[in-house]
Amino acid sequence: MGDLTSFDDLRAEDPRIDTIWLDGEFVDWADATTHVLAHGIHYGTGIFEGVRCYDTEDGPQIFRWDAHLERLFQSAKPLGIEIPFTRKELTQATRELVRRQGLDACYIRPVVFYGYDKLGISPDSVPVQTAIAAWPLGTYLGEAGLEDGVDATVSSWRRYGSDQVPTTMKATGAYVNSVLASREARANGFDEAILLNSDGTVAEGPGENLFLVDGGDLYTPGLAEGVLPGVTRDSVIRLARDLGHTVYDDASISRGELVTADELFFCGTAAEVTPIRTVDRISVGRGARGPITETIQARFFDMVERRTTDFEEWFTPIEADSEAADPEEVEAAPGS
Repeated sequence: MGDLTSFDDLRAEDPRIDTIWLDGEFVDWADATTHVLAHGIHYGTGIFEGVRCYDTEDGPQIFRWDAHLERLFQSAKPLGIEIPFTRKELTQATRELVRRQGLDACYIRPVVFYGYDKLGISPDSVPVQTAIAAWPLGTYLGEAGLEDGVDATVSSWRRYGSDQVPTTMKATGAYVNSVLASREARANGFDEAILLNSDGTVAEGPGENLFLVDGGDLYTPGLAEGVLPGVTRDSVIRLARDLGHTVYDDASISRGELVTADELFFCGTAAEVTPIRTVDRISVGRGARGPITETIQARFFDMVERRTTDFEEWFTPIEADSEAADPEEVEAAPGS
């Protein structure tokens, strides 16, 4: 069975995908339910992560699990969510979930949200629910897009500002912004959207960070531009610097620079490293994957598929090593 190429059908007729970890127990996929009056459904009061597990020569390994866990716990703070499980418990549950379903490579979705109790705006005293799912997932923007690049458009929807919703928080309700931008782009024949912030400068994609290449240097919007501090973004910055490139990770990028750049690419957990060949039907560079994007992309896949031993600390094996570092004791690196 081939991996999914989208989130359209999570189970993809794969009989292995039959279990979800919910509030401390493994339950059948169909039984992982919550009440229709759950606070999180009505007000978007939840947080989540998207994490990849790669099939490597040393067995399945989760990429940058500790950084994702750290961001999950940081995202909980603005909403006052007290996650009722430790990092170690969530790690053990995730490993067991992947093992139970016999998955080698998969996408992992932890989600924490206010459940059912009352429907006032304030979630005070509302119980918190926690779930983890895992399923196979191919390249989010399509396998062809990895080589040929994708067609993007600047969305008419703006990225919300940090004075409206904390942009460093990966919150469920805030993703309505991404849904609107993505729907608009696809309705108009594009693969993906690019959102500007309230100042009119480039922020990010609906589910990806963005990099611009100019003169051999890399530029990516800084956190002050309203972007999510992506784990893959941080990884690409470090890989590019290792390759000898200068990376400006606090850049302010104008809309016009999108089409005058030598190269553009998206990055994120789902999108991995995907070139952008056109913006609003104007070719970027040569209108194809550029050489620097290709080099970084190749380096990224060599690393996540463990064809190199670099950045070994970024990987958490599904088969637990008794001597491996406890996630409670790991200082997570900064971190789509």
